[in-house]
Amino acid sequence: MSKGLPKRSEDYSLWYNELVKRADLAENSAVRGCMVIKPYGYSIWEKMQAELDRMFKETGHTNAYFPLFIPKSYLSKEASHVEGFAKECAVVTHYRLKNAEDGSGVIVDPEAKLEEELIVRPTSETVIWSTYKNWIQSYRDLPLLVNQWANVVRWEMRTRLFLRTAEFLWQEGHTAHATAKEAMDETVQMMNVYAQFAEEFMALPVVKGRKTENERFAGADETFCIEAMMQDGKALQAGTSHFLGQNFAKAFDVKFATKEGGLDYVWGTSWGVSTRLMGALIMAHSDDNGLVLPPKLAPHQVVIVPIYRGEAELEAISVKAKEIMSQLRKAGISVKYDDRDTQKPGWKFAEYELKGVPVRIAMGPRDLENGTIEIARRDTLTKESFVLAEMSLVEKIGGLLEDIQANIYKKANDFRIEKTTEVNSWEEFIEVLENKGGFVSAHWDGTTETEEKIKELSKATIRCIPLDRKEEVGACVLTGKPSNGRVLFAKAY
Repeated sequence: MSKGLPKRSEDYSLWYNELVKRADLAENSAVRGCMVIKPYGYSIWEKMQAELDRMFKETGHTNAYFPLFIPKSYLSKEASHVEGFAKECAVVTHYRLKNAEDGSGVIVDPEAKLEEELIVRPTSETVIWSTYKNWIQSYRDLPLLVNQWANVVRWEMRTRLFLRTAEFLWQEGHTAHATAKEAMDETVQMMNVYAQFAEEFMALPVVKGRKTENERFAGADETFCIEAMMQDGKALQAGTSHFLGQNFAKAFDVKFATKEGGLDYVWGTSWGVSTRLMGALIMAHSDDNGLVLPPKLAPHQVVIVPIYRGEAELEAISVKAKEIMSQLRKAGISVKYDDRDTQKPGWKFAEYELKGVPVRIAMGPRDLENGTIEIARRDTLTKESFVLAEMSLVEKIGGLLEDIQANIYKKANDFRIEKTTEVNSWEEFIEVLENKGGFVSAHWDGTTETEEKIKELSKATIRCIPLDRKEEVGACVLTGKPSNGRVLFAKAY
């Protein structure tokens, strides 16, 4: 299989775009700015979705579904929210088409204008909080812990597959609570759930932190996030969790009768991750040969490729291969046996290397005679001969998958550590940003004006205020004004 991928070192953006397409993950659609997620790419998303959904349910959340269309007046009720999303909204103005009188095709029927325009959801806070008004009357109805798996539309003009498209898939949690503390605890809990998922399943080390006021979600009092480092030294926001205070409750008049007999507005949160995680997975781990997938998210953890001449050899190898496949599947390991006769083994090896399958098993007539198989691991591109009688194959492959998962995480974590630099002057800040990249840990005076000026001068943004930062007196790298601690800057996706 001829891959011919561009090298990351020569053109990282081109490498990424080509890899997404050639590994059969996604492609651009006929609709400008939108993508088609292909079966192999969607199967990875399904595994992400399944693990996250399990984690959400373990923390008490249940799934629901809310309308795709939102009345325009709903967005007007929370001022900062509408301001944050106004430029990204797709608007439905009519409800019917008709045939053109000149026979040229269909046109919008001018008589079918909606009384109120509908917004294709960019996020669902407004339509959900309008619903919660009917669901919540008393403290007995709280907490309300709801999640939605859905698609959203944000009208992007400059798009990139998985990272930024006009329509994308995601989940959005929306919860309501009786007290500010309960809502804040929920906000932090879900940030931690995202971090656990990223590190344990995606093998992606992340920094947990708070967003600055300038970078908060529109309509939130506080935003928490997880930030990851990609191989080109740019940051990627991998998940956010928002403490909404009582903002949306007040906007939609969602009140509840308290235990003490009073009446109060409920406290809210929202939190979400999207198919952007697919982009993070690709950019954090993959190499010039193709995808490198963590075993916990790989559609196929193991692929078996027979090497044969003629039907008789294939039949004999298939008996053993299917026996191996059965053993592994019983142990919960996902396996594919590729006995296609339309492609040669070398082509298949290249295909599965490109697609990032963690473990490849090759078996030929000589292996059958000797009771051996060849095992190749994708993360290190190393191969070994394994004697089937010497050790349980399930134990061998299970241990290998665990080792691959840990090794991928370690490599990404070592890279992030190497790409995190403390600086104490503007000259150092620019030098590191331009020549080394990565996270730049620096003092900031806490003002939006300075934050915007740094962004204007360097194209770097404050990714987060790390939750584990040391409180220390320092001087802002740009203004020299007092600072209480370091924040993480980076250029970002």
